[in-house]
Amino acid sequence: MKPLILASQSPRRKQLLEQAGLSFTVIPSDVEEKLTKKNLPEDLVASLAYQKALNVFERYPGHLVLGSDTVVSLDSHILGKPTDDDDARRMLQMLSGGWHTVLTGVTLLSAEKEVTFVEKTEVNFFSLSEEDISMYIKSGEPVDKAGAYGIQGLGAMLVEKINGDYFAIVGLPIAKVVRALKTFNDHV
Repeated sequence: MKPLILASQSPRRKQLLEQAGLSFTVIPSDVEEKLTKKNLPEDLVASLAYQKALNVFERYPGHLVLGSDTVVSLDSHILGKPTDDDDARRMLQMLSGGWHTVLTGVTLLSAEKEVTFVEKTEVNFFSLSEEDISMYIKSGEPVDKAGAYGIQGLGAMLVEKINGDYFAIVGLPIAKVVRALKTFNDHV
C-alpha cells in the first residue's frame, strides 16, 4: 500500500481525512496560488490541485499524493483569499443576498494513475447588514478563506442554504475523495 500524502496545510482538509479514518502525512506544496481573470473557475481549481499534487509527488514519487484547491466564484468572477479587511468587506458585500458557487478541485496522483475532478456547490447568503459584515470581519475568520468566509465556523451564520456537497465548501468533498482513492487499488 502506497503511503498517502496530503499536499496541503489546511487544517480543514486534514480534519476531513482524519474523520474518514485515513492514514496520511501532511507535506504542503510550495506552489504559489495565482488567480487570474483569464482562467475559468473550474479550470483554475483543477489546475491548482494538480500543480500542488505534482509539486509534492516530484519529491515523493513512491507515494499517492492528494492536492486540492478551493475558490469562490460569483458570475464567473473568482474570489480568492482576501488581502486585508477591506478586501474581505468587498467580497462579503458582493456575496450578500445572493447565490455564488464554491468550487473545489482535487487531484490524486501516483506513479501509475492520476485522477482530477472538480466539485461545485451553490451557496446562498442571507442579505448582510454592514454590522453583520463588520462583526464577522472582527472575528478574524475571513483572513485565510476563499471568498472571505468559512462555512464550518462563524460563517455558517451568513449562509441561508446550499445545493451540493457541504464538505466541498469546507475544502474537500470527502465522500468523492474516498471513492476516488478506492480506484487506486493499492490504497484504500
